[in-house]
Amino acid sequence: MEIKDATLALAALGQATRLSVFRVLVEAGPEGRMAGDIADALSLPGATLSFHLKELSAAGLIQGEQRGRFICYRADFDAMNDLIAFLTRNCCGGRPEAACVPAAKRAGGKTTKKVRA
Repeated sequence: MEIKDATLALAALGQATRLSVFRVLVEAGPEGRMAGDIADALSLPGATLSFHLKELSAAGLIQGEQRGRFICYRADFDAMNDLIAFLTRNCCGGRPEAACVPAAKRAGGKTTKKVRA
């Protein structure tokens, strides 16, 4: 990932509603969620959700798939993992035993800190 792409992705995620939408899609897994379901889950008007989905899509973080008259959105997990790799590249001089390795990796895949929505 190039710095330009990372900046775009981080800017998209740097807005509370878009971060919430992205987290809903990450939770949904590869099956994704229909736009209406996302709007209901986050109590968002359709126009507002549409604007934020467009921004996340432009940043390459989500993809939409037409299903009849509706669109199913899913997180782009490759893009998410590329962003995480970009952020942690060369962390602590490349020493994997160092404290800066993401908590999920240190805990054998289980995050040790709780994150608020």
